Amino acid sequence: MTAVDPPALARSARRRRATRRADTAFRLVTLGSGLVVVVLIVAIGVFLFVHATPAFRKAGSSFFTEKAWFPDNSPARFGIAALAFGTVLSSIVALVLAVPVAVGSALFLTELAPRRLGRVVGYLLDLLAAVPSVVYGLWGIYYLVPRLKPVEQWLDRTVGFIPLFHSRAGIYGRSLFAASVVLAIMILPIIAAISREIFRQVPRADREAALALGATRWEAIRLAVLPYSRGGIVGAVMLGLGRALGETIAIAMVLAAAFKVDFHILEPGGNTIAANIATKFGLSGGAGRDALVASGLVLFAITLAVNVVARGVVYRTGLAAAEGKP
Repeated sequence: MTAVDPPALARSARRRRATRRADTAFRLVTLGSGLVVVVLIVAIGVFLFVHATPAFRKAGSSFFTEKAWFPDNSPARFGIAALAFGTVLSSIVALVLAVPVAVGSALFLTELAPRRLGRVVGYLLDLLAAVPSVVYGLWGIYYLVPRLKPVEQWLDRTVGFIPLFHSRAGIYGRSLFAASVVLAIMILPIIAAISREIFRQVPRADREAALALGATRWEAIRLAVLPYSRGGIVGAVMLGLGRALGETIAIAMVLAAAFKVDFHILEPGGNTIAANIATKFGLSGGAGRDALVASGLVLFAITLAVNVVARGVVYRTGLAAAEGKP
């Protein structure tokens, strides 16, 4: 039998107790942090719902179908249809423009570019996320919009048979297309940065195995990198979509505000929920402010729905990847 050292046993017991106390404290801190996030979301939702209720009662079901926005008139006419349409359409067009560029640049920086060049260009790409929204708005209205007119005219001449790219009056300028381009530039660094980090997490052995079997560089990316990264790419795209849905100042400056439901995105006009709140909140009071809060509640619900759908897609993609499905 080995001799038992009472002091050593006492020290070991003290270490175990200290470790348990540290684990308990860490668990409580993390639990509290998670609960704070939940409480904040619930508190924001409750605040918006309480202050939006008078507007819902006043407008009734027409709040979701009415295009006009005259909450202070008598009788009042206001609704979310045109604003929600502009918000969703501009965000979708921005995603279509930004995602290929963002994912392609992330692939180039992680898979093809020399390491030093990839690091420098990656830093420059990340700097786009630090540019304030008002700067994007000023750049968009004074520099981008005038230079987009030839592009819009070319699109009208080339693919104008598609209503989306047709201007019925031949007028171009501060349109949903211009706003979507600004949005695309704003969300590009978010999607690219997250995609770049996801691509870096792909095991090197997967790439090397594909190349050892005779795959080309593109085939190695297609077979080893992209399937492993699908969930992360979807998450990056959804974060970019959330940024696009809630963008305010830049869109308010670029768009020629008009309340319409129209798929002709090259024609001037259009509006979004966030831009409408930004431009009218300081000028509204009473019923007008309640109506703006109600539109904010709709935007809050849309953003939550997008995030829930994104989490579901990421979860299902992760399961498919774990099971080896394409």
